[in-house]
Amino acid sequence: MDIKLEKKPWYIRYRYYLAGAFLVCCGLIYVIVLASGPRRLRINAEHIQIEEVKQADFMEYVDVEGIVHPILTIIVNTREAGNVDQIIGEEGSLLKKGDTILTLTNPNLMREIEDQQDEWEKQRISYQEKALEMEQKSLTLKQQTLEAEYELNKIRKSFSLEKEEYAMGIRSKAQLEVSEDEYRYKTESTRLKLKSLQSDSSMTVIRKELLQNDRDREEKKLIRSRQRIEDLVVRSPINGQLSFVKVTPGQQVAAGENIAEVKVMDQFKIHTSLSEYYIDRVTTGLPAAITYQGKRYPLKISKVIPEVKDRLFEVDLVFTGEMPENVRLGKSFRVQIELGQPEQALVVPRGNFYQQTGGQWIYKVNADKTRAVKVPVTIGRQNPRQYEITEGLQPGDLVIVSGYDTFGEAEELVF
Repeated sequence: MDIKLEKKPWYIRYRYYLAGAFLVCCGLIYVIVLASGPRRLRINAEHIQIEEVKQADFMEYVDVEGIVHPILTIIVNTREAGNVDQIIGEEGSLLKKGDTILTLTNPNLMREIEDQQDEWEKQRISYQEKALEMEQKSLTLKQQTLEAEYELNKIRKSFSLEKEEYAMGIRSKAQLEVSEDEYRYKTESTRLKLKSLQSDSSMTVIRKELLQNDRDREEKKLIRSRQRIEDLVVRSPINGQLSFVKVTPGQQVAAGENIAEVKVMDQFKIHTSLSEYYIDRVTTGLPAAITYQGKRYPLKISKVIPEVKDRLFEVDLVFTGEMPENVRLGKSFRVQIELGQPEQALVVPRGNFYQQTGGQWIYKVNADKTRAVKVPVTIGRQNPRQYEITEGLQPGDLVIVSGYDTFGEAEELVF
């Protein structure tokens, strides 16, 4: 027996199509809502770094790598030309001031010094002869002066006696006048003679002084010539390490040629290069420090070389207190150079977010740490540990400081 089938309503027959259309509409509505509202991104909170914005001390400093150099390097030059006879100092050895580095030979110099010594002996004999002559002349002048003074006293006494005889009437007035004229003549003559003798004596003294000066001068020249022999032995000018000797036995070297280098090892300096951005702010005396194995060692800038090469300029720093025990030439340290005094500022720890944002915005986390939204900020000064926040945040705010590479253009992050 056939059963009559009733026709189903249309919404029953097309229920699957209607359900599919409904789902499509819901999806379109969801997409529209998302497009019209902030773009959200779900992330794992364990993969991000959240830090608190704080009011704290801010110190502007530069963190750079420095290399340990000797505090002083002395270039050793030859004072005399010659051939390298023997190299005594070994490269890398520690020397004391005056230790021999190498010796030179110079036969021409030896002959020249011998000739000068022979010439000095001849001059010395000549000086002695002249000195004896002048000494003899001095004695003669003294004898003549003594005789002239004796004659003058004799004439004076004779004239006095004649005046007494005239007073007694023994001599006439005419005889007295003749004696008086003779007395005046002899007195004046003797006075001139004494003056001449005194002048000759003064000239003799001066000549003796000049002769002695000439002799001293020639003797000093001979001493300097003999010292040139000592200069054929090249010695260390200071206590230090002989870093290299760049000559070989038998090599001919000129006077003043650079042949070796000695480094002072009692103290060290740290050499580094800074960006030209800091050239107006870095001066000698600025404090700095290195931190090694948890201990801080203070430094100060001792020298600034203002010449800029490849947008960098060079700086030397010296230790102002204790040095690390394992300081070695060529070892590198991280150096923090302070550019001012600590100041109170609103700061956030340094992070990789700056590479994506350029310091123009940051993700700010809500109080219950369930989501974060993008907010504009203004970053002022910075150091290797902190950024100074001048606008956009308040003390106590939480922000994401890790990298934003995987966040895309999301305006809001949901944890």
